[in-house]
Amino acid sequence: MLARAALLLLLLLPGCAAAGETLRVGPGERFRLPSEAAAAARDGDRVLIAPGRYRDCAVWRAARLTIAAAGEGAVEIHGPVCEGKALFVVAGPGVLIEGLTFRGAVAPPGNGAGIRAEGGDLTIRRSRFEDNETGLLTRAEMPQARLVVEDSAFIGNGRRLPQGCGGHGFYAGHWALVSIRRSRFEATRACHHVKSRAARTEVVDSVIADGPEEEASYLLDIPNGGDLLLAGSTLVKGPRSGNFGTAVMIGAEGVARPTHSLRVLGNRFENRQLLPTIFVHNRSGVPAELEGNTLRGLVLPLLGPGMVR
Repeated sequence: MLARAALLLLLLLPGCAAAGETLRVGPGERFRLPSEAAAAARDGDRVLIAPGRYRDCAVWRAARLTIAAAGEGAVEIHGPVCEGKALFVVAGPGVLIEGLTFRGAVAPPGNGAGIRAEGGDLTIRRSRFEDNETGLLTRAEMPQARLVVEDSAFIGNGRRLPQGCGGHGFYAGHWALVSIRRSRFEATRACHHVKSRAARTEVVDSVIADGPEEEASYLLDIPNGGDLLLAGSTLVKGPRSGNFGTAVMIGAEGVARPTHSLRVLGNRFENRQLLPTIFVHNRSGVPAELEGNTLRGLVLPLLGPGMVR
């Protein structure tokens, strides 16, 4: 009896919780498809997916999961979407997704996503989002949650509907933080490459670039304000942009988020249009700080309050 009580006490102590299981997905494994592993996963489990192309979608409800590619080859998730939303619907908090490719998500509303983030803190590393109506889409209201994207690529996402935008390359709602680092957003077909309503948005050491044919609008849209750090990144506005007048927009839909700091530092921006464009259009009442940026083409550095150095 004493031994059992001692074991229970150890399990309840911080740092002593039992480790989760490793769930393997792929040919010859316990789980044939990611959705089967998602149905069995428990808090803290690790899901390893063998290389291959999976015509599947999954809803991940457990917390603190790691969902990662296993082995050297590509792991591609190519749906139909789940719940009319996404290839992966992440409904649990504290999830890490690493090394996966999400391709071809389509949903009836026109915003089928590679990943739909609904559960709270989410980290995405070394992953690709290609040819989806929306690369990544979050739940609208998660005011305490943090979304981190690192070393990932968003290529050829976005969809325009007759009534307006269906899907963007990346769209985050009212979250605490959106942090994008060392990632690429290229050839977004329509709407915006990156749109964030977060309290703080960071885009660092990344690339946001129009292709020669695609008609995306803003490179970076911060529609409701909130703090912004855009640093060390390369931005390119292409010749067929759907919005020739602005590259980075702040406050286009009204400044509803507390805004204290707007810093645009050490970036490289090129306008490949024959018409002039604005690098940063600041509609908030907070001065923007632009320093050390390199601009090519017909460019007005800043419209709105702020200082250019």
